[in-house]
Amino acid sequence: MKGLLLGILISVFCIQNSQSQERLPIPSDAQQVLFLGNSITYGGKYIAYVETCYRLKNPDSTIEWINLGLPSETVSGLSEEGHANGEFPRPDLHERLARVFAILDPDVVFFNYGMNDGIYMPFDMGRFQLYQDGINWLYGEIESKNAIPVALTPPVFDPIKGIDYSQVLDVYSDWLISKRGSDSWKVIDIHGPMREYLAKERRKHADFFLAKDGIHPGDEGHWLMAREILEGLGWEKAAQSKSFEHLTKSFPQASELLELITKKQMIQRDALLRETKHLRPGLAEGLPMDEAVKKIQELEEEIMSLLNSDI
Repeated sequence: MKGLLLGILISVFCIQNSQSQERLPIPSDAQQVLFLGNSITYGGKYIAYVETCYRLKNPDSTIEWINLGLPSETVSGLSEEGHANGEFPRPDLHERLARVFAILDPDVVFFNYGMNDGIYMPFDMGRFQLYQDGINWLYGEIESKNAIPVALTPPVFDPIKGIDYSQVLDVYSDWLISKRGSDSWKVIDIHGPMREYLAKERRKHADFFLAKDGIHPGDEGHWLMAREILEGLGWEKAAQSKSFEHLTKSFPQASELLELITKKQMIQRDALLRETKHLRPGLAEGLPMDEAVKKIQELEEEIMSLLNSDI
């Protein structure tokens, strides 16, 4: 099994390193950009960073940035025995995607799966195949809605928490990157830059971490994710920026704008999850859609006012 894993890693290494970061300018007529994923996407800080920075650079933009991540979700359909202390199996994106597309009409869909899809076990070809099948299905479903699919490689799993699973996500990420060449997919790599950053910082400080539990990144990790997407969206050298504050230092309103956008995205996320009838227990119930729309409109007015201010 170790030989098989090594072979897969070697076979995709050259493909990965022959590709630069994907460039993905948002179409000029785009109205909705949707993010799908698991708990890391649900947490959403990286999406708030992306919307805030995009709007600082494009203050007249009317694009709606939508977070519909769902904690514990997979695209492989797998769930480990006794997940959540046996209370419920992992949600499967196959179960809810049609209801999402019945309500939303996105122009671009970013998706971030993989972290849960190997169910935190050593590499297994059967699990890998189910992940590939799920990703291929999702890419096709997005294209069938005349939207642009953009795959995000999974965030890094901290090797200290389990080197075997860290290597599983290396394989999953490298496979996604290989789809750039084999199928002309649009793929933004966040896994590689996060892995390199973690290794570099850990050489300086042995107790450094991006995620206390090895899975869910804090603000620093979310920024590492966001800056790769921002570079893909055309903010040159964003990936060299050490922080949100560093990238947006010429925009005095950036911090306040981020706070408003974060609040708006959370209200919208929870209301849309309620509206699309997700099956995952334990989440805070969102507002009814009509109430949420009013609050979102109020926040959007504050956002536009701030973007048009002279501060």
